[in-house]
Amino acid sequence: MSDPVAPLLVFGWGNPSRGDDALGPLLAEQLAEQARLRLPAGRLECRTDFQLQIEHALDIAGRQRVLLVDAALGLATPFAVRTLVAAPQAGFTTHALAPEALLKVYCDLERTPPPPCTLLAIRAQRFELGEAPSQQALADLALALDWAMEWAARTDAAQAAEGVETAEKITTEKMEEAEAMKEVTA
Repeated sequence: MSDPVAPLLVFGWGNPSRGDDALGPLLAEQLAEQARLRLPAGRLECRTDFQLQIEHALDIAGRQRVLLVDAALGLATPFAVRTLVAAPQAGFTTHALAPEALLKVYCDLERTPPPPCTLLAIRAQRFELGEAPSQQALADLALALDWAMEWAARTDAAQAAEGVETAEKITTEKMEEAEAMKEVTA
């Protein structure tokens, strides 16, 4: 007999050995620890891998909400949040999958729309092999982790009523908090 599926899934992907590419797995691991202390047992499951694969569509089954987390180049803010919609991937590869294509695989397998899925992209700059994440990436990770914990703590009714908050609003609030903390500690 299998264990019940947690209603919330956080899936972080990236290579922990390639600098800022570790941000997705780091967020998932840190969120799992925070959730263990602050959320009801069994509410949240956190998973990590090097990249999205078609078999990860099976991880979405039975969930109420899903948060996909990855490092991203070119962001002007510490992190960005957007709602994902299933879409086929242009081209074919067995190497990696775009988040939208993962949701399309889920739709094809389950013959039903996926649960609400959100992408949390964390600003990244360096991906050198053997490097640790940069200090800026770790600071951005901390802000994204705060947002992700809020996401996990929301009830499903509150999530439906609020929708996905804009990353700009959340980032501005978190950045103001961080600046206030810097002024206090300086």
